[in-house]
Amino acid sequence: MQKNMTRREALATLAGLGLTGVLAGCGTGASDSSASDSSKSGGAKASKAKASDDVVVRVASLKGPTTIGLVKMMDTTSGIPADGSTLPQDNSAKKGSGIQYAYAVSASPDELLPQIIQGKVDIACVPSNVGSVLYNKTEGKIRVIDVNTLGVLSVVTGDSSVKGFEDLAGKTVYVSGKGSSPEYVLDFLLGKAGIADKVTVEWKSEHAEVAAVLASDPTAVGILPQPFTTATLVQNGSLKAPVDLTDVWKKYATDGSEFVMGTTIVRAEFADEHPAAVADFLKRHAKSVKQVNADPKAAAPLVVKAGIVPKEPIAVKAIPQCNVVCITGKKMKRALEGYLKVLYDANKASVGGALPADDFYYQQA
Repeated sequence: MQKNMTRREALATLAGLGLTGVLAGCGTGASDSSASDSSKSGGAKASKAKASDDVVVRVASLKGPTTIGLVKMMDTTSGIPADGSTLPQDNSAKKGSGIQYAYAVSASPDELLPQIIQGKVDIACVPSNVGSVLYNKTEGKIRVIDVNTLGVLSVVTGDSSVKGFEDLAGKTVYVSGKGSSPEYVLDFLLGKAGIADKVTVEWKSEHAEVAAVLASDPTAVGILPQPFTTATLVQNGSLKAPVDLTDVWKKYATDGSEFVMGTTIVRAEFADEHPAAVADFLKRHAKSVKQVNADPKAAAPLVVKAGIVPKEPIAVKAIPQCNVVCITGKKMKRALEGYLKVLYDANKASVGGALPADDFYYQQA
């Protein structure tokens, strides 16, 4: 079993999957981290429930939609850090201190993969197929504990004739992410809609190139991820986002699966040793997601502080479109399993060469 992954190997893996273009490329800057006692946000009960579970939960996430649902939790347990320091070398804690949290927000997934594999991160919010890739690479030492983000891709255009996905027939569609999840999802949906042979897809290397095409020709049709979609619409009032690919997935997927863009994973060893900490995290994560969705205006400063979106007005508009969720248990398995199967059928390497077994899907006792 391979236990370590170098930065170069991580870059090669992520480049092959094209993950940096969808969920990771939404912000810039150095990694951020800090730690704090969970009791600061009313977590004393969770700590007292199992006082012997004294641990620092090292949580890593990305400057993209997968972190948006986490920002309230980060703020109430320790505040979103900005000192660029690293996570603790281990997760040990003083006896009686209870469950604590340390956070790191990274600009790109390649910073996270080696840390997860080397045991330097306990829980991580990552693009949906990364968990499966790591599960296969570590021979089953990764679990997925929740779905944190559903589809963030939308059709963007100034062409008033495009009202539904099927209206793409006869159009040229500009999109980035060739050889990765966006391509496989788009191919799947075009096939299900029966218009695969009627749509010309022109691939661009970056979202900015797609936006540039739309800026020069508002009648062009592009596909962009959040929060890039919202930023583009704010900059160009002649554009609209008439089609959310999450809705299109729901229309054509018959297996109960969802268009899953982000998941939260945990090291299996950590989950086995600290089930109370995992339960505490999931409880807090669910509460944070609920708060973010209920009051985007209050969450916007935290999203900006985390480096996910540059300005609060854009964050306020983007948050409701980012499909931030916290789906666990059997519903999580049903949502993710079918999505991974679509990726597997398109390119086995996109999920690590094989679909994960049932033990990949974490179930609370």
